[in-house]
Amino acid sequence: MTDELRLTVLGSATPYPSVDNPCSGYLVSSGDTRIWVDAGAGTLGPLQRHVRLDELDAVWISHLHADHCADLLTAYYGLLYADIRLAAPIPLYGPPGIADRLAGFLTNTPDRSPVESAFAVVELYDGHRAAVGSLRLTSRAVAHGIPAFAVRVETAGGSLVYSGDTGPCPSLTQLAEDCDALLCEADSADVPVEGEQVHHTPEDAGDTARAARAGRLIVTHVGRSLSPREAVARASTRFDGPVDHAAPGASFTVRPVG
Repeated sequence: MTDELRLTVLGSATPYPSVDNPCSGYLVSSGDTRIWVDAGAGTLGPLQRHVRLDELDAVWISHLHADHCADLLTAYYGLLYADIRLAAPIPLYGPPGIADRLAGFLTNTPDRSPVESAFAVVELYDGHRAAVGSLRLTSRAVAHGIPAFAVRVETAGGSLVYSGDTGPCPSLTQLAEDCDALLCEADSADVPVEGEQVHHTPEDAGDTARAARAGRLIVTHVGRSLSPREAVARASTRFDGPVDHAAPGASFTVRPVG
């Protein structure tokens, strides 16, 4: 099995799935290490084309909006009440309060649902570091109006940064410095006139990639008022490197460009 760092797109739609595109979810793998990064609505199905739930080494969740975490609910039932015999809870890295949020949705009796029987929950904080198999994960807090995180995944052969949902912010640019690939959201067609900017425009994604000296840019979470082609074209006006779209089912090998 190859030790190359690979990104497989399970879905990239926002804020709800389209007919042929689930919400945000990705499989990041290297060798026999596999991490489900964001579990947006509809991503559990395509995840199983690549890996069984009990073969995951970890789950990492950027924030608690449903288009990034809703399939944790059905994954919980799959892990505990179906055909899977779970040897140990799967490590789940997520924002503070994630366990109680899941339990709030899942509990239907006076007894709290046993979320921790399915997931070994680790709450993220700014600068959190973890080793999962052959992969090293560094998480940074980003600007989304609620607790939200970006992650840098590194192995010997490459580095991938995923923005989660965020407006442009120094912590994302710092996290992405000299990465081989930046997977960056481009939800907004236009920058809001007032209030905190909580999403990137395609141009913002290009600016962040350029400022971070990323090797390549992959735009994802493209808003419904934009086509992927438009998002790629607009991002390319600000970033001279390769720009792609995170189309559902696409797979990228992450390595230094050139």
